[in-house]
Amino acid sequence: MVATAATSAFFPAISPSSDSGAGSTKFGSGSVNPGGSRPKSSSRGLQVKASAQAPPKINGTSVGIEGVKFDDDLTTSPPPRTFINLLPDWSMLLAAITTIFLAAEKQWMMLDWKPRRPDMLIDPFGLGRIVQDGLVFRQNFSIRSYEIGADRTASIETLMNHLQETALNHVKTAGLLGDGFGSTPEMCKKNLIWVVAKMQVVVDRYPTWGDVVQVDTWVCASGKNGMRRDWLVRDCKTGETLTRASSVWVMMNKQTRKLSKIPGEVRGEIEPYFADSPPIVEEDGRKLPKLDDDSADYIRTGLTPRWSDLDINQHVNNVKYIGWILESAPLPILESHELSTMTLEYRRECGRDSVLQSLTAVSGAGITNLADAGDIECQHLLRLDNGAEIVRGRTEWRPKHATNFGMLDQIPAGNT
Repeated sequence: MVATAATSAFFPAISPSSDSGAGSTKFGSGSVNPGGSRPKSSSRGLQVKASAQAPPKINGTSVGIEGVKFDDDLTTSPPPRTFINLLPDWSMLLAAITTIFLAAEKQWMMLDWKPRRPDMLIDPFGLGRIVQDGLVFRQNFSIRSYEIGADRTASIETLMNHLQETALNHVKTAGLLGDGFGSTPEMCKKNLIWVVAKMQVVVDRYPTWGDVVQVDTWVCASGKNGMRRDWLVRDCKTGETLTRASSVWVMMNKQTRKLSKIPGEVRGEIEPYFADSPPIVEEDGRKLPKLDDDSADYIRTGLTPRWSDLDINQHVNNVKYIGWILESAPLPILESHELSTMTLEYRRECGRDSVLQSLTAVSGAGITNLADAGDIECQHLLRLDNGAEIVRGRTEWRPKHATNFGMLDQIPAGNT
């Protein structure tokens, strides 16, 4: 009884047609008895077609039932449909995919607007793009947690690194990047590199962690043998101007370490990218004084560059000089004020074996009650321990959390 119930779940019962008048007959391994009684049928010549399944077998032998005859064509059923049989023909799919990719590659190779060099791809990894008739390079930066200081705002070194990064990406995107640090192919042939001669920076507001800033940069001619590069930094969300900077660059021979004129071949490379616009920061014509041990209020000695402070041209990166200059700034100013403007004149480079001194003199109100003072101006000098000048500078400081920046109306309208 139990065996019959179990096997009936796997082998369904076959019911004769209603016009035969016979009762239902069950087939199953548990209900078939070769030597048992014959099942009743309305006609001994009745042929039953089991369309649902083949006749049962015992030990590989078909079991016949007297009075019931199975057609020969029903004894062999088609193989059951399995997972393997249901799989598609993957070779046809792969052939179709290959055809699509080959066609796409052919179309790409036929395009006449593709860049001439792989490094001229426009913003392949979010590194910026050229805008405004090909003369301005634009790149966005997100202020990272490791780029902010004790004031929870980006440091001046962070901003200067952003300016330097956009300058290099501008040269690269324009297809002018050679093997040097911002050098063009013709400059590399003549062993020439760019060095900064003067830098002016105006900071209206410092961005904070999570802010996204947009940096625009462009180049202009500066005299017969110089090039000016300007930057404009804005808040991506509000469009507010954050920082403006203007710099003058000259060429130096990489081997002799002496200044050089701009060769005609190099000028032919860079002049098509020169914009015709005034400096975004009005030049400060005031002469920067030379400090000495008697005129300086604060002196920091024993400053040495590390290996990581050198760039690929084997001289100290100009951003590192800013950090050294601020090493001698008095702590009360750093705690209560923030840097608003900075003017730097680079006199010479220093190597990894150099030992430097940082000198600062506080102008105006003097060095008393610096924490409670209003705007403060400082003079700076970075020199080698033998007295040779590296950088002269001037910085202006405003009390922290000041709201009146008062510099936005000086931005040239043509550069926004």
